Amino acid sequence: MSIFSSFDINASGMTAQRYRMDIISENVANSTTTRTADGTPYRRKVVTFEQRNGQAASFSNVFSRASDAFRGKGVRVSKVSEDTWTNMVMAYDPSHPDADENGYVTYPNVNIVTEMTNLIDASRSFEANATAFNASKSIAMKGLEMGQ
Repeated sequence: MSIFSSFDINASGMTAQRYRMDIISENVANSTTTRTADGTPYRRKVVTFEQRNGQAASFSNVFSRASDAFRGKGVRVSKVSEDTWTNMVMAYDPSHPDADENGYVTYPNVNIVTEMTNLIDASRSFEANATAFNASKSIAMKGLEMGQ
């Protein structure tokens, strides 16, 4: 693995975590949106990562690459999906324009505490990648200084 591939790995991690923070911000901004363009309440979005340029992890692929040296390729966002496993929040507010016949309003399944926890996690992961990037840069600079 070359020194430049460590730059690529760390940069891909920072990009993925920045995108995750954008999605978390979108969730927080829409935490009270009861009607989207399609007429339904907003659904929380979740980011999924995967290895960049990775092949399917079947046993034969893993076994055939077992003798290869570690090749860091980084991470990428594989998909952004809607959270369908968390229940929507029902609140009684008969004066709300989106209330049903019983007076209940369906609010998004966004929990601010969960989103802030995820935001802190993404921020710390971004910082860790930035620190690793700076360490790689420092190693490269020391190597160049030694070659003078």
